[in-house]
Amino acid sequence: MKLASFIVALLGDSNVFASTPIKSGKIPWPPISRNTAEGDIDTQSLSELKRPWWDLGLADDILNEVGLYYLGQAWYQATDVGEMLETFSRCNASDPWSWTLEFCKTAERLEDLAKESADAGHHRSAGHYYLRAATYRRAALHRHPDPYHPEVPIQAQLAVSAFEKFITEFEYPCKPVKIPYEDTTLPGYLCISPNINGPAPTIIFQEGKDGWAEDGKFIVDEAVPRGYNVLLFDGPGIGKVMRLQGLPFRHDWENVITPLVDYLIDMDEVDENNIALIAVSLGGYLGPRAAAYEHRLKALIANPGVVDWSIVYSDFLNEIDPDLMTVFKTDTEMFDQYIYQYMDHVPVLEWGMVDSMWHHNTTTPTELMQEVQRFINRDTAKDISACTMIIDADLETRGQSKELYDALVNCPNKTYVKFTVEEAAQFHVQPGATAILSARMFNWLDEIFGVDLSSTSSATTSEVHADDSLGYYRSLFVATFSITSLAIALAVMGL
Repeated sequence: MKLASFIVALLGDSNVFASTPIKSGKIPWPPISRNTAEGDIDTQSLSELKRPWWDLGLADDILNEVGLYYLGQAWYQATDVGEMLETFSRCNASDPWSWTLEFCKTAERLEDLAKESADAGHHRSAGHYYLRAATYRRAALHRHPDPYHPEVPIQAQLAVSAFEKFITEFEYPCKPVKIPYEDTTLPGYLCISPNINGPAPTIIFQEGKDGWAEDGKFIVDEAVPRGYNVLLFDGPGIGKVMRLQGLPFRHDWENVITPLVDYLIDMDEVDENNIALIAVSLGGYLGPRAAAYEHRLKALIANPGVVDWSIVYSDFLNEIDPDLMTVFKTDTEMFDQYIYQYMDHVPVLEWGMVDSMWHHNTTTPTELMQEVQRFINRDTAKDISACTMIIDADLETRGQSKELYDALVNCPNKTYVKFTVEEAAQFHVQPGATAILSARMFNWLDEIFGVDLSSTSSATTSEVHADDSLGYYRSLFVATFSITSLAIALAVMGL
């Protein structure tokens, strides 16, 4: 039984490590190719180490995934490695509230430091503190044990407030906006490139189930110096829209993206003929669905490509019991009973199921399965006319990237990119590998839009990163050193 894999399927945007068993030794620690001498590392001990590099030793596979995702945000200074590892160390595996409470404590500490810095006139330092505090607020909600708890919208608002204070204190080139949507609005951040005089190519960025618009900062950091505008947004079911407005996911995502395109093309700064959509995780279904109907999009990036989101659920259910989907088709009441029995015995499964039902506004496992069966691109992929990049990965279990790529029969320019184990980018949405992910996406976008990077000013890059190059290399070094040290320590302890 591969129960851990099924649990992962219920978590939407979490990255699937369960597909490769942690304890089996199928991905052993890489051997060190040198002779062991006095004072050298004991290579035999390292070769016997069962933990892969991505196993952070947290309570379960899901937290390992989430942990790597947030450690990876150190690349664009939205977290710091020491703060992450120290917070991990305080999390109690036996307490389902521990993850949320400990990350809230870390966020509160940084918010206090941010206020002190701002009061003293150190606004850049304050901005850095607020940025990381905002990320830790979102991390706290990533594994919240009760999405219906009245504290959830309070924490969500604190996360938003911290990010907006980062924008103000840091003078980051974005501003909060509200985009008209049906009888309400959707929140976003509009980031206008100072590099270009006149209309510029513009990127719309969206997450999936567990991410927020604010997690798209790495897109802004790469896009604005190149001369792109960016619109980060949360749609129904995502981030603050779910937690503050109560709007769940919908399968007809064109009704979300079309109002955004309408909003953008009215702006003088936006080149209406050069608009791209980047959509990740569950967005790998949502983005292509929208692009099949919204033909004003010139480019689309889906990470991963999703033809049928329900297959993610049914595949993992079949790993638990090959008869479960048969029961679902013939006796939904019995199906629910079976799932509830698993939930009673596995707390993390209970959390994952409840969280998924909440995001989709369903109340039973049967309702959830019936709802996700509406998230299918099989019949609409042929209508996508945007230039399209489909992203895949060696251990991707959340999509059907090659199948979607093959279904793009009317796409004028399509590209299939697969990230590998050798690149340390083999997981769902490449957690901890943002550098190589960004490079490949933007190399492709630059070619699609004909962006002339030689005409962009290197000085404008510093307006976004603002002398952050040293911070970037420091974070990269510390991340590598800390994770390696952690692995060696675990080996020494025999864990």
